[in-house]
Amino acid sequence: MSSLIATAATQPSPLRAVAFNCSLKPAQLPSSTGAMLGDIRDALASHGVETDIVHAASHNILPGTRSDEGPGDDWPALRARVMAADIVVIGSPIWIGQPSSVAKRVLERMDAFIAETGDDGRMPSYGKVGAAAVVGNEDGAHHVGGEIYQALNDLGFSLAPNAMAYWVGAARSGEEYRELKPVPQSTMDATQLMVRNAVHLARLLRQSGYPPKA
Repeated sequence: MSSLIATAATQPSPLRAVAFNCSLKPAQLPSSTGAMLGDIRDALASHGVETDIVHAASHNILPGTRSDEGPGDDWPALRARVMAADIVVIGSPIWIGQPSSVAKRVLERMDAFIAETGDDGRMPSYGKVGAAAVVGNEDGAHHVGGEIYQALNDLGFSLAPNAMAYWVGAARSGEEYRELKPVPQSTMDATQLMVRNAVHLARLLRQSGYPPKA
């Protein structure tokens, strides 16, 4: 019996993910960003990862680059959810060929990690895996993903290969990812690949993190 208790005690806790839905639409309205994050959540669940989806625009994320911008700021509680996660996904629609203003706000608030680097030379985000989810009906997914990638990497997150799931409809068509029945297999394959690689890297970082400053 004691050996069973010891084994249970040494079992690693399941990986956790937090995904920010940075749609400009209110939470009560369906969005393509939300639909893609739902697919990513399902893919993560198949690997035993529990995902917390945050509708960022429903929170009062004050402008700034500190972890707490004072009274009324909802970011400190959201930051705690980031800190509890092994994988962080930024989901953004394409607007004017760029990530949404909401996505930029979330990334700007994580800029505080740079100033919060410890004596060991590591930011609070070290050991966490970053990924992007991008949807739109105009060209620009790679540009939007590139902006998110660069920001996440600068902010201490690790990127696995193929760290973006995306879908882009025909220009001016009005197509919506959330209305696709079914979602193209190539898109689902890319989503599964992103998730599989992110989970693998997160598990490796759990086992062996980055070395401290010499």
